Amino acid sequence: MRIENIAAAIKHRKNVNLEFHAGSFIALLGKSGAGKSTLLRCLNHLNQPSTGFLETQGVGRVNNRSLLRRHRRQTSMIFQQHQLIARHTALKNVLTARVSRYSWIRGMAPFPRADRLFACQCLERVGLLSKAMERVDNLSGGQQQRVGIARALAQEPRIILADEPVASLDPGSSRAVLSQLRRICREDGLLMVVSLHQVELACEYADRIIALSDGHIVFDGSANCLDQNRLEQIYGCSDIAATESWTEQRAENLIAA
Repeated sequence: MRIENIAAAIKHRKNVNLEFHAGSFIALLGKSGAGKSTLLRCLNHLNQPSTGFLETQGVGRVNNRSLLRRHRRQTSMIFQQHQLIARHTALKNVLTARVSRYSWIRGMAPFPRADRLFACQCLERVGLLSKAMERVDNLSGGQQQRVGIARALAQEPRIILADEPVASLDPGSSRAVLSQLRRICREDGLLMVVSLHQVELACEYADRIIALSDGHIVFDGSANCLDQNRLEQIYGCSDIAATESWTEQRAENLIAA
């Protein structure tokens, strides 16, 4: 996937040029308001770019509604607040990802057995097959996010975009969710783009980190290149104290290794 001269009309975002490759796990970093979510949502045109273009494998340059529908069929989204139907079971929520494959008339009929089996396989991949028939409002936050991941998989995507998927989770659940996302990225050869607030998690799980400040890219590289000076550039001097303990811990880990 490639974006060229992309800018969103809101908040006067700067033009952005990036290339993304299949099988990559990419983290977007930056403080609140830096443009992480805006960039992520531009990648499937939930935020319509005011300039530039998006180009993806199998679709080409996305410049009309038909091509946009094709791009969105191969692009799944995982949200911070899960966006699940609380009164439905985990299985029914996962099955919603299959709706776009049918006409609206066919979509009113029960899902075929093959779809139900595939949805169960997706739940099994995230360790929730035993919860398939439970209402999602009876599940924990971490389990609900894993249902969201299973729903994303049920779309059979080439690309998964995750907007702060662990922001509302405890540290243990956060690592469990990110571990599953990275494993899926590796096993399926998917492009995974995840926006995060936690620097340490980005460095632990991502192959590549893209950091934004005021809508433009200030860092694009591996975690090994993300030093204190870069962090100051990303977060500003007033916010850097929050990252100092992480930097010290990372240095200790490198020495120990």
